[in-house]
Amino acid sequence: MKKLVLVMVVLLIIAAPVVFAAGQEEGGTGSKGKIQVGVSMALFDDMWLTNLRDAIAEYAKEIDDLEVFIQDGKNDTQVQLSQVENFIAQDFDAIIVNPVDTDSTSSVTKRCVNAGVPLIYVNRAPNEELPKGVYLVVSDEEVAGRMQGEVLAEKLGGKGNVVVMLGELSHSGTHGRTRGVKEVFNKYPDIKIIDEQTANWKRDEALNLMSNWLQTGEKIDAVASNNDEMAIGAIIALKNAGYKPNKDVWVGGVDATADAMDFMKAGDLTVSIFQDAVGQGRGAIDTAYRVIKGENVDQKVWIPFVKVTEDNFTEFMK
Repeated sequence: MKKLVLVMVVLLIIAAPVVFAAGQEEGGTGSKGKIQVGVSMALFDDMWLTNLRDAIAEYAKEIDDLEVFIQDGKNDTQVQLSQVENFIAQDFDAIIVNPVDTDSTSSVTKRCVNAGVPLIYVNRAPNEELPKGVYLVVSDEEVAGRMQGEVLAEKLGGKGNVVVMLGELSHSGTHGRTRGVKEVFNKYPDIKIIDEQTANWKRDEALNLMSNWLQTGEKIDAVASNNDEMAIGAIIALKNAGYKPNKDVWVGGVDATADAMDFMKAGDLTVSIFQDAVGQGRGAIDTAYRVIKGENVDQKVWIPFVKVTEDNFTEFMK
């Protein structure tokens, strides 16, 4: 009998949802009487998304009657869907989702709408129409691409060969930023995009991709990267091959991360586009809280991008 009880206890522990609370390593149920918001991040192991997650957690601490629980979606759509279902089952007042795959959000949306739980997508815009009760807090990705493209086109003097480093192909930011940069380059007949491939937002993959491009022997005048991590990987590869980034080859990124600003300070990064993690995080929490309180809220909240170059990068140093 004792063995049976022990087995049942172990099974209950395994089945219990692992919930990360704002400001804590892990948490369980919330404090009685507080508003509870569940947050599912696409993944924890990403520099920029860590900034977003921290912004959500820090802002939540400023609101006395609010408690936020944050989970790692582990870059798996099924894991993320299960987290959302657990939040619904635990009667959370609202749910914030940073989608793993912006093409596969319909199940998450449907679960929340059917349960009558307000849903706020943050940072990554689903590729679907938003029904009533579903909100969006993002930045306009095409604007980021256009800003980056304009700086690189100017540095190129309107002519040259460009390679484009793509983020994850399931990410709306990849498509928006790439459309934006191509829109600019298409205005210049002498700027040619000679290749575009994904490095999945990652520095090490970008380093390998850039190295492979350089080994082809084809002249490359600029690298348009969908994010800073890949831009840094490209810079490292260029240096390893004896090139001078920001002189021999212009390099652009997006996010204006702390690491990227260090590379810009060193004279290696041509341009980055500041994506406001704090603005997006606070916007998501503010939207969730106001919806729960019954206030009128815009269904779409736009957080602006800012161009960062050698002229203003010190404003973004951390």
